[in-house]
Order: sequence, then C-alpha cells, then structure tokens
Amino acid sequence: MTAGPAAATRPRNRRQLIVEAAGTVFSERGYHAAAMEEIAAGVGISAAALYRHFPNKYALFAECANVMVDRLVATVDEAPAEASLAEVLAALTRVTVAHRTSGGLYRWEARYLEPADRQRLRAKFGHMVGRVTGLVRQEFALPGERLRAVAALGAIGSITRHHTAVATRRTEELLLASAMRVAGTDPAAAAGSARLAEVPAPPVPRTRRAEILAAAVPLFARDGFATVTNGQIAQAVGLAPSAIYRHYPGKVDILVAACLQAAGLLAQAVDRSLHQATDPRRAVLALTAAYVSYSFEHNALTSVAEAELAGLPEDVRRPLIIAQREHLAVWEQQLRLARPELDGRQARLLVHAGFGVVVEAGRALHWQDTPGHRDAVTALVLGALTV
Repeated sequence: MTAGPAAATRPRNRRQLIVEAAGTVFSERGYHAAAMEEIAAGVGISAAALYRHFPNKYALFAECANVMVDRLVATVDEAPAEASLAEVLAALTRVTVAHRTSGGLYRWEARYLEPADRQRLRAKFGHMVGRVTGLVRQEFALPGERLRAVAALGAIGSITRHHTAVATRRTEELLLASAMRVAGTDPAAAAGSARLAEVPAPPVPRTRRAEILAAAVPLFARDGFATVTNGQIAQAVGLAPSAIYRHYPGKVDILVAACLQAAGLLAQAVDRSLHQATDPRRAVLALTAAYVSYSFEHNALTSVAEAELAGLPEDVRRPLIIAQREHLAVWEQQLRLARPELDGRQARLLVHAGFGVVVEAGRALHWQDTPGHRDAVTALVLGALTV
C-alpha cells in the first residue's frame, strides 16, 4: 500500500499557521469584518477544520492578540541584563518588522477583547514598557522616561500599520534610529510649538443630520462601530430609532460621514499651519504641531476614522484612502526637502513612525489636552523624523 499524498498530511504546526494567517486578516480587515472562512482559506483548510482548533472567532482573535505581545515580552526578557537600549530596541525592531502584517493587532484591535483578556494584555505590554523605560532612564538623563519609552516603541510599531515597502535591513535601520532619537529627545524641546497650530473646531451641529453625527462619533470611539446600534445613537439625540433613516440610509453612512469630516478637518489644519512656514524645517515643525494638536482636539473622531476604515466597503473606502494619501504626500514632500538624503519610501516610513509616536504618546497621556502635552508629543515626533 502506498502512502497518501503529502498534502493530506496534517502539519504539526497547523495551529501556528492558523494564528499567523488570522493575525494578518484581523489586522487588514478589523475584528468584526474578518471572516473565519477567509482565514481557513489562507491556511488551505476548511472552516470546519478551523473550528477543531478554535471554538469561535473570539478565541482565535484573543490568541492572535497575545501571540505578538508574547514575542515582544520574550524578546526583552531574553536580552542579557547588560544589554544596552540600542540592543534591546534593535531586537524589538527585528521581531516587529518580521511580523509586520499582524504585529500591531495587540495594540490596535485590543478594544474588542473582553475586559479580563484586555487587562492581561495590558499587563504584558506594561512589563515590556517597564524594561525599556529602565534602559531609557539609564541612557538619557532627561525627564519623562516612560513617555519617551512608549513613544519609541510607537515609532517601531508603526511598521504594522502601513504597506510602504523598503528593504528589510534599511527598514530596521531607519526605525531603530528613529526610536533611539525619540528615546533621547527632551519633551520640553518644542515648548511653545502648540501655538503654531491652527486647528479648526468641528462644525456646530445645526441640523439634525449633524446632531446625529456628533452623537455617533463618541459612541463609535468608546464601543466600536460594530457594537453601537442605531437605537443607541437615536437615544443620544432624542429621536426614535426609525428617525435615523430619514437622515442616513444606514449606520455605515454615519461612519463614512465621520471619516470624511476627520479628513476635512485635518486638511484644513495642514493648510492653515503651512501657510506661514518659511523653510522646509519650519514646514515640518508646523505640520507636526498641527497633526498633534488635531489628534488631541479631535481624538474621538480620529480614533474612529483610524480604527474603522479597514472594515468599510471598498467603494466608500476609496475616497477616504485618497484623502489619506494626499495628506501623506504633503508630509513626504516637506520631509524630503528638510532631509534630502531620504527617498520617497524612506520619508513615508519615517512619517508613519511619527504618527505611531502620536498614538502611543497620546495614549500614555490619556489624551489629556493641554499645551504642555501637545508640545511634548510634538518634540517626540520631531525626534522620530530626525528633524
């Protein structure tokens, strides 16, 4: 009797293959939009076979979220006691770049975890941050060592949120240099920069449609788009649920309106801030101050636009992606003028690193909107850009 074909043999690491494939799908589509059938197809198995390893989508998602943070924790724990900050950050960078398609899941999608699972994940991340903070304190005698450590990790982790293609070794070099510069930046270095930003306020909701949008955004930011109901939105506005449909055909249309509003406000902030820039470095500073101030002032709106964009239908997502690319192109142009040694892809990678700093530093500061916090994050972003 001959043996069956090799393809019929179940690989011993099938569970690991499932987790890797699922991490990519969850990262690209978001938790709610990800389908178990698509994950199974990515591994070359049936959905029924997938359920033999994981009882439901949540169980698979929870394991995916833990796998990457466990890798990072293992990386810092395995580093010798005498390892330098640069050595530890380099190791973290290698792991993150190697798993960039799913590596940010534990940070960006963790709000969909149940409270106990989320708390365990935060404890693991806190352990890693603690080790890096100690090294930052040893390396640089500056205030705000934990903020600088978290921001440095944000620069590294940014690689999981975009698809800019740079050679692996160069990617690691750029991210490590960016993270080290962030770790060694005095948060007071950009004092007063918040005054450079001219961020427009959201329009006053003068129509029922605008009131619905204003009520929906904080609900989406707090609970996630998929879990918020039209009834909750209607209750926040004082309407009957059926009245929502007179203003928006469906809940996704409210989300699209929120994302378009975010893109419009950011474009206005950039235009106003660049108006008086006299040279490329001042332009980068103005861009940074505007983006940081916008992120603090419109945190709920930006978090919704960032978190939920991947789950939108392709036809409505396209204009939002175009707006994102146009915004990124402005940054790329100004950064390359300030740093001519960078090519376009390298500049985009560093701009994304700066965005990662804003997210992680803002979270560390609980998005408490003060001029001092805006100035500190601006300084750290400029460090990430090495400007």
